[in-house]
Amino acid sequence: MEAISTLGRSFLPPKVVNVDSPLLLGASLGLASLLLFKLTASRQSRANLTVHNSLAKLPPGAIKSLVDDIYPEDYYPNGNYVALPMGRVRYWLMGPEDGDKVVLIHGLSIPSFIFKGLAPVLASHGFRVLLYDLYGRGYSDAPQTSYTASLYTTQLALLMQHIGWQKAYIVGLSMGGGIAAAFAADFPWLVNGKIVFMASVGLLKLSDLPWNFTIGASALLRPLLTSSFLRAYQRTKIDTRDLSWAEDEAAQAVLLQQLQSSTLPGYVNAVLDSLAIGPVLGQEANFKALGKKGAETKVLVIWGTEDAVVPIKCGFQIKELIPHAEMVTVEGAGHELGVTHPQQVSRILLKFLETTTS
Repeated sequence: MEAISTLGRSFLPPKVVNVDSPLLLGASLGLASLLLFKLTASRQSRANLTVHNSLAKLPPGAIKSLVDDIYPEDYYPNGNYVALPMGRVRYWLMGPEDGDKVVLIHGLSIPSFIFKGLAPVLASHGFRVLLYDLYGRGYSDAPQTSYTASLYTTQLALLMQHIGWQKAYIVGLSMGGGIAAAFAADFPWLVNGKIVFMASVGLLKLSDLPWNFTIGASALLRPLLTSSFLRAYQRTKIDTRDLSWAEDEAAQAVLLQQLQSSTLPGYVNAVLDSLAIGPVLGQEANFKALGKKGAETKVLVIWGTEDAVVPIKCGFQIKELIPHAEMVTVEGAGHELGVTHPQQVSRILLKFLETTTS
């Protein structure tokens, strides 16, 4: 009974779990029992689950040395791993333990490397920052499963439970924005009243995607695009002797994409599946739900005026669906605005996150 009660308290909002109310306690225990059933069933199915290795398991050699130079395991301080139901997840905690909690969710193809210009600034201003690599990217395992929005929202919910966070501000970049919108819908009690969407996906149409992304999302070419043959060919195209072109962070982000796609068996499938059935498309209902909440959840939308990946029109569409949202543009910035314009983006984030929620 204690195990069921604890599970219920972990997944239900605090106001629902009231031991003085038999009806609400019954609802809590009922949902907890359902969760236990699902976890038991998923545990049985996981016996046959294929989990592909992350960057942590790269063999010694020139490629690993290159990865270690760009994005080592200790890229941020206080790194650790947790074994979650769908694989091992790498995460880092920065900033004072008593600071307001902030989660940074990266995008489709580049892991938490992308927040180098933002996370340390937030931590230095007193925030407790959680960074982690999504399944299939960086140092987190790649389960051979469906990369739906639910996979990602559950990953974050379980990670927050593991580190003992009851709620946090949520900041999502690119696909991380789509995950943030779905997370607010799936686990609203874990959101501490503030969400930031940076160059967020979620409202794109299939026709908005580049042609190679559209083709890649098709199941017809998936076997070729995820083949070991193609990965081996891609590795031959990476010249580890001359990397003068990858001296700045923007170029290193591109190189990191190449390194992941050429070495990690589950990376390409994770990216393509996220495009086909994940949080990149179809999040309109979740954005609308945030709009209906009104000022109960404060929302900030940040966009680069020159974003060629997720056009700024998507930012204005999010603003229409969430009328109370504040929208700020960064002049001249593209999609990776946190990398190219870290000082401006940091100032915008700090102003929003430091404002007292009324």
